[in-house]
Amino acid sequence: MSSMQDPGPGGPATASFDFPALRRFPDIEAPNLYAHDATDELILAGAADRLAALAGTHDGGSLAVVGDRYGALALGAAARHGLAGIRVHQDALSGELAAANNAERLGLAGRHVSMPLVPGLFSGATVVLWQLPRSLDELAETAALIRTHAAPGVQVVAGGRVKHMTLAMNEVLGSHFQHVVPGRAWHKSRLLMVDGPREGVLAPDFPRKEFNAHLGLWLCAHGATFGGTKLDLGTRFLLDFLPRMRPAATAVDLGCGNGTIAAALATARPGLQVWATDQSAAAVASAAATAAANGLGAQVTVVRDDALARFPAGSAELVVLNPPFHVGATVHAGIALKLFDAAGRVLAPGGELWTVYNRHLDYRPQLQGRVGATEVMGRNSKFTVARSVAGWGSRG
Repeated sequence: MSSMQDPGPGGPATASFDFPALRRFPDIEAPNLYAHDATDELILAGAADRLAALAGTHDGGSLAVVGDRYGALALGAAARHGLAGIRVHQDALSGELAAANNAERLGLAGRHVSMPLVPGLFSGATVVLWQLPRSLDELAETAALIRTHAAPGVQVVAGGRVKHMTLAMNEVLGSHFQHVVPGRAWHKSRLLMVDGPREGVLAPDFPRKEFNAHLGLWLCAHGATFGGTKLDLGTRFLLDFLPRMRPAATAVDLGCGNGTIAAALATARPGLQVWATDQSAAAVASAAATAAANGLGAQVTVVRDDALARFPAGSAELVVLNPPFHVGATVHAGIALKLFDAAGRVLAPGGELWTVYNRHLDYRPQLQGRVGATEVMGRNSKFTVARSVAGWGSRG
């Protein structure tokens, strides 16, 4: 099927790229969070022959990389094979910024270009390196773009952690490509060697669109959007409190996902201007599609942003947040705390942050210290909703 070599049980050979030198910054950094994993090393080893061939023709522009967490794949290919012009997509803005920082620190600046998940990312690509997602929708959306827009002879070297890989993933890939061949596991990671784009296959319809009768809204989602087109249960509970949120001229849906909160706020308050912001490229595109599908484009402005970095201090009257409780596949409070700090900075004195979180997570002391006086407004069997008032009762 392919001339690329399986690195075998001995694993990838040592090469001139210092994986441990990679950092996650500005994403959350902690002792149990890493900027690369064995899958990155396995993918680069599995693609070594193809990457060397690209280097021989000085055609780094024929390489596309998708799902690269913090730049390990793109920068590893650049360092080991002297490639430049590598096209890269990372859904998370923090990962995109981290890759740029890593490139600068490692003397590899200018060797890759970040791109959205669009046809041009894969146009004419002959080699694709892919850290596989866990979402089958994200897998299908990306596979369809590769099949349709990459070169007919494209070789896809994909990989993931064994515990997150399923036979359903092979079936999705097999619906777009003739050959999906698994390699041997190495350090709890596994390769899939994929080629032979199928012809005459209908592309999946993204963003998907579904009407939610409870809200009376269309919800739209691209493949990588958390929760897809569904109404998150925590968000549903939080929206019960919408009438109690302070009157405001503008509001921020922080971590907007598919844009449910932004659309609900705009619908309930026709004069309100809503900023929907998320670091996920898929979420931003989904929220924009949700706003458009409900005729709310004039009220809802969607921006890709990492923890309100673009927003001036003291500029918001109302922020609404359903924070994630995990970083990638790791349960970690760091991202929620980062968002609490962001809200505390951006809220004007007297401004409100409304937060919903899993009931077992005791975020009230953190909200009190990072934002201001915090009151639990409601609880059900799974979730807590809290209101924090900026500038009142904060410890700093």
